Amino acid sequence: MNEMTNPLLAAADTNLVPVYAEIFLLIAASAILLIDLYLKKSNRNVTYYLSLLTVIGCAVLTGADFVDGATVYTFNHMYVSDPMGNLLKLFTYLAVAITLVYSRQYATERGMLSGNLGGEFYVLALFAMLGQMIMISGNSMLSIYLGLELMSLSLYALVALRRDHATSTEASMKYFILGALASGFMLYGISMIYGATGSLDVNEIAARAINADSTILTFGLVFVVAGMAFKLGAVPFHMWAPDVYQGAPTAVTLLLGGAPKLAAFAMLMRVLVEGLPSMAADWQQMLMVLAVLSLAIGNLTAIAQTNIKRLLAYSSIAQMGFVLLAMMAGVVGGDTSNMPAAYSAAMYSSITYVLTTLGSFGVIMMLARSGFEAEQIADFKGLGRRSPWFAIVMTVLMFSLAGVPPMMGFMAKWAVLQAVANTGMIWLAVVAVLFSLIGAFYYLRVVKTMWFDEAVDTTPIATPADMRLALSINGIAVLVLGIVPGALLGTCLQAIRATLAA
Repeated sequence: MNEMTNPLLAAADTNLVPVYAEIFLLIAASAILLIDLYLKKSNRNVTYYLSLLTVIGCAVLTGADFVDGATVYTFNHMYVSDPMGNLLKLFTYLAVAITLVYSRQYATERGMLSGNLGGEFYVLALFAMLGQMIMISGNSMLSIYLGLELMSLSLYALVALRRDHATSTEASMKYFILGALASGFMLYGISMIYGATGSLDVNEIAARAINADSTILTFGLVFVVAGMAFKLGAVPFHMWAPDVYQGAPTAVTLLLGGAPKLAAFAMLMRVLVEGLPSMAADWQQMLMVLAVLSLAIGNLTAIAQTNIKRLLAYSSIAQMGFVLLAMMAGVVGGDTSNMPAAYSAAMYSSITYVLTTLGSFGVIMMLARSGFEAEQIADFKGLGRRSPWFAIVMTVLMFSLAGVPPMMGFMAKWAVLQAVANTGMIWLAVVAVLFSLIGAFYYLRVVKTMWFDEAVDTTPIATPADMRLALSINGIAVLVLGIVPGALLGTCLQAIRATLAA
């Protein structure tokens, strides 16, 4: 029977329960946009609280699906709700909520919340989050691409939000032009894959790729991997990251460098692992090259940086190198037994990076004030005496990025190295360790600046109570999840196993 005439399949295809969170977010973001039109500048906090409540509402809806643990397809298999996607969404909500808390004072002092539509910062952040949710749950090349574009267009606008700020406008143009080029690469690759398999459905592609024209499929794969590498900021598609991280307002840099990394990881899983498992030998080689180049150039170039936002941009490139290392370790000579360990390590590493980078940019925004950005490493001089507690928090975050035990970052790197070692490529694990040791230098330089250099700026640090609380919890979480990593690592492993078994 044709599936369109089968009432049971038709009902399943219109099942809205798995997309309640996305529907709720779309309605809420549109409502917030309208409500903000009628708010005075002095009442803009209403938009902030409504945005936070919206994120919490999404977390409740997705949390219910995650607890259920089922894998559900809808919209003619274009959308999937599964444990991996729901866990990534929960951390996406956490990242966006923390970003909004950290950004409120920063955005207010720089006039980003003024004017007739000052709430556009919050609304665009919510629409970017909606794009990430669609990317994470996309089960078709089409839906994944639409989610990618929704996220990207929102981020382009956010980078240019300070219209009177030349550096932000320049960063936005660079990001837009290079982002459009990467989107074109990916769309062209998708068209090649469609031409070879006759389908955009991830599961159908996986089934048909085995007998498809390998030349066309490989040609499309190269372009798709290039587009995804741009979103991850992997070398040699990294050229946008340092300039955009530096030029964008710090609040927007955090929206760029945080939650989108989780969506990019999900895109790798959906397109490569679920969609093209028969071509694992090809895309794993590509990812290995990208990973080694990212580790080398990211760590070596970061040493020369004096701007901490550029330093964290190169740090992001290097950290994504570790994620790619884990992604290329899943299949070994046709043996898939290493897949759950490797992909859960990549997932855990992505979550670790996001939690750590949230706190790092949070400290930068805490030190910033009206007319002063705190973007230079020298601006952290004497922080240990000005604010010992937040200097400790920043130290924990830097140690985590460097992979110093017992921080969360150490466990992430250890899990990735273990997955790589299981493939028999010990040399690759050794290369990763060597570049990590090089990278430790620039992280420790920030720590040395905070604790051992004399303070140049003695202005009291005025930070809202909610930001202080969130930043403190952020730092403590990075430490505690490093000391007791089993719960999150185990949850990632279970989520990956359930998703691969579906």
